[in-house]
Amino acid sequence: MAVSSSATTVWEGGLADGAGVTTPQSGAFPATDVSWASRTKRAAGKTSPEELLAAAHASCYSMALSHELSEAGTPPERLEATATVDFVPGEGVKSSRIVVKGHVPGIDQQAFAAAAKAAGEGCPISGALKGNIEITVEPTLEG
Repeated sequence: MAVSSSATTVWEGGLADGAGVTTPQSGAFPATDVSWASRTKRAAGKTSPEELLAAAHASCYSMALSHELSEAGTPPERLEATATVDFVPGEGVKSSRIVVKGHVPGIDQQAFAAAAKAAGEGCPISGALKGNIEITVEPTLEG
């Protein structure tokens, strides 16, 4: 059975001079201002679709990696994944780079890297992006 998630954006004005407000259906975070400037110039206090995509990719990836490690019998104590989504005006989203650090007792860097790669391929958000943009994963096992 599918689980649906939604958010609504109300936009007013043209692309360059307009602005919008994005509200998640769940109420998990407050309504968030969006604008063209936030995509191209990092307007303070406003987000962009790419930043929201990065948040979705980082959280989905963390869940997928936790699953990979747990299935292998080495659940993580802590994972920190940062996704960076690159957007080129006029061309679109070009890449998502995930840098992940993990504290996982009982494994070495090679095993962590293998799990990190598998999670990068198994994460549903990666699946949605695959074939459309470059996706890279840079794993580091910590102490």
